[in-house]
Amino acid sequence: MLRTLIVDDEPPARKRLRTMLAGMVAEGRLDIVAEASDGVEALEIVQKQPIDLLFLDIRMPELDGFEVLERIEKASMPVVVFTTAYDNYALRAFEANAIDYLLKPIERERLEESVARAERAAGTHEERQENDDRLARLLDWMENQTVRTGASVPLPGSPAPFMRQISIPYRDRILVIPIERLASAEINESITRLYIITEPTDPSKNRVRQHIVNYTLEQLEEHLDPGTFIRVHRSAIVHIEHIKEMIPWFSGRYKLILTGGHEVIASRERSKVLKDRLMVDLKK
Repeated sequence: MLRTLIVDDEPPARKRLRTMLAGMVAEGRLDIVAEASDGVEALEIVQKQPIDLLFLDIRMPELDGFEVLERIEKASMPVVVFTTAYDNYALRAFEANAIDYLLKPIERERLEESVARAERAAGTHEERQENDDRLARLLDWMENQTVRTGASVPLPGSPAPFMRQISIPYRDRILVIPIERLASAEINESITRLYIITEPTDPSKNRVRQHIVNYTLEQLEEHLDPGTFIRVHRSAIVHIEHIKEMIPWFSGRYKLILTGGHEVIASRERSKVLKDRLMVDLKK
């Protein structure tokens, strides 16, 4: 019996999938242990209990389906079936890496095929390893496509090659923050967020505050010193000196623990670059 989690930000979609799976539940093939309405909630569930099969929507607030996948520990990685409305970009990614997906509205016959495939994938260590490898190739494919299509655009009005401070709109004013306090810059759903280290009197109690800005990572990266900042993911840039820990993660990736406890997942390729970079810094 596969312990199953349904993740979708639309309640009718979750209800319909649960109804379609009811027969398989009655047969003892599945146990739907939980539902989640967004990526953050999905991660919390996976961290708290074992999940064998994950029906994962792609487009969700906070964390999309791919970002959820990147944040699941290898030991907890279930068999994943993506559910999505028609999306050429995502479908190319799935087909290029032999990843199972269901198009909405989901057809009963295709759903049966997906569950049967998941049962086989969860059967042996070799099959589960192959499943993990396919998921890893998917994430690498997404990363490489983003790198190839990304473009750098100069940030308007910056007077120097590299920023020494950054201006951030905040309520009815503009904050001017030294660049040393920028722990990371990340983008999700086309929204760029800066994670800034606060200034407590006790350095051991550093906190991270999130600010939303209206420029892209490419624009920001153009003006950050590459000796200090590094792109660790298609959606994240981090300040190297704020990296406190590197924890091995899914398929050669690392989870980075930054100052203030903020976490960022590095892609597989950029994890390798980061490890080499940090070893070089240690030798200096």
